[in-house]
Amino acid sequence: MPVPIVPHAGLLTDLYELTMSAAYWKTGKSDEVATFELSVRSIPAQRSFLLAAGLEQAVEYLQQLRFSGEEIDFLRKHSSFESVPTGFFDFLGKLRFTGSVWAVPEGSLMFAEEPLLRITAPIVQAQIAETYLMAMLTYQTSVATKAARVVEAAGGRGIVEFGTRRAHGPVAGLLAARASYVGGCLGTSNTLAGFELGIPTYGTTAHSWTMSFEDEEESFRRFAELFGSKAVLLVDTYDSIEGVKKALQLGLPFRGVRLDSGNFLEISRQVRKLLNDAGRTDALILASGDLNEYVIRTLAGQAAPIDLFGVGTDLVTSRDAPALSGIYKIVEIESHGKVRYTAKFSESKVSYPGKKQVFRYSGADGFYSHDVLGLADESFAGAEPLLEPVIEDGNLVRPLPALAEIRERTMASMARLPEAFRRLQDSDAYPVNKSLALERLLESVRVRYAPLPAAAGEPR
Repeated sequence: MPVPIVPHAGLLTDLYELTMSAAYWKTGKSDEVATFELSVRSIPAQRSFLLAAGLEQAVEYLQQLRFSGEEIDFLRKHSSFESVPTGFFDFLGKLRFTGSVWAVPEGSLMFAEEPLLRITAPIVQAQIAETYLMAMLTYQTSVATKAARVVEAAGGRGIVEFGTRRAHGPVAGLLAARASYVGGCLGTSNTLAGFELGIPTYGTTAHSWTMSFEDEEESFRRFAELFGSKAVLLVDTYDSIEGVKKALQLGLPFRGVRLDSGNFLEISRQVRKLLNDAGRTDALILASGDLNEYVIRTLAGQAAPIDLFGVGTDLVTSRDAPALSGIYKIVEIESHGKVRYTAKFSESKVSYPGKKQVFRYSGADGFYSHDVLGLADESFAGAEPLLEPVIEDGNLVRPLPALAEIRERTMASMARLPEAFRRLQDSDAYPVNKSLALERLLESVRVRYAPLPAAAGEPR
C-alpha cells in the first residue's frame, strides 16, 4: 500500500456520523450489516460524463480506519456524548473495517445515479466512512472529469497540471495532481506528487527569476547554462517576441519557451516563426495563464502552434462545475438473517433500494451505446458489469492498479465514448435505463413506506 497522501484520523468525519454510531451501539444495532452506495445524483449542466477517480485513497482509508486514544478521549469529553455509556468508547477503540467493497475501476466513465462504490459492512463502520468517502471520490472524480475534457479539447497537444498554488489547500493540490493524471494529463508541476505518486513533473521559471536580474538576457543565459536542453524559458516578462529573440541570440541549448499572457494565437505564430527561422524547429512552445477546455479548443481549432498547455486554476477547482451532487445512501440492511430494502422518496431525491450493478452495452463498432442500472444479482447477455470486488472481509481482493494503468484505462474509455456524448457543450445525454427488477423493487418498498396519495377532496 502506498504512503497515504491525506490524513486517516478516525475523527475526520462529521459529528452526526459518530452520534448515530453511538445510538446504533446503544440500541443494539451496531452488528447489523448495511449496504450503502455512493453515486452522483445528477451530472452538472456543463458535463456529459464523469470519470471515476479516488478509489485508491478510499481503500487506504478503510483499511486504516481506527480511533486513537487521544481521539476517543476527545469524544468522551465532548458535550454531545455526555449521556453515552463508556462501553461505546471501548467499542470505538477496537473498531476496524471488516466489510466488503465493490467499485468501478478508476478511469471508468460513469453517469448520473450509477454507483461508483458499494460498501457492505456492520452499520457503524459504513456510517462513519461516509464523510471521507464522499469527499475523496467526488473531488477526485470532479477534477479527473475536468482533466479529461481539457485533454479532449487539446486534440493531441499535451496538457500539464499547473494548479497546486490555486487549489483549495495543499492537500487538495496533491489530490488534484493525481486526478488530473488519471484524467489524461501528461504530468504536474507538483513535485510531491512526483515523489509520492510517481507522476511525471514539469517546470519552467517564474517572472521573479527574470526580474531578479538587471537584464532579461542574463536571466536566460544563467538558467540555460545550468539546465541546458531541459530549460524552458519564460519569455513574456517584458515582451514575448523580444524575449524569444534574446533567447535565440544566446546560442545556448534550451528545450522551449513559455508564454503566460497576451494573444496566444498571434504570439505563438510569431514565436514559432522566429524559432523555425533560427533552426530551432525542435523547440517547444508552452502556453499557460487562465486556460480551460473552451479556450484551448478555440486555439487548437485555429491551429495555434502551441505544443503544451499548462492548466491551473480552472482544472484543480473544476471552476465551471466546482461540486458534484454526491450521495451516499443506505440501500439495504440485514438483521437476524433477514434483509430489509431501503429507499428514499423525498420529492426530486428518490433513491433506489438494493445492491446494484451497472451493466454497459457496446455496439458492433466497439463504442459504448447505453447502460442498464440493475440489481447486483441480475445478468444481461452482452453487457459488461462495471462494479468489481475490491475488499472482502476487510482485505484487498487484489492489488490496486498503478496510476499509469489507470490513465491508460481513461484513454481507452474516452476512445469508446461516441462523439455525441463527449462534446464540450450541447452534448447528448448518455442513455441509462433502469432494469424492470429494480423498478419493481422500488415500488414494493414504496408501497411499504411511502404514503398513498390522497383522493380528490380528501384532506392531506
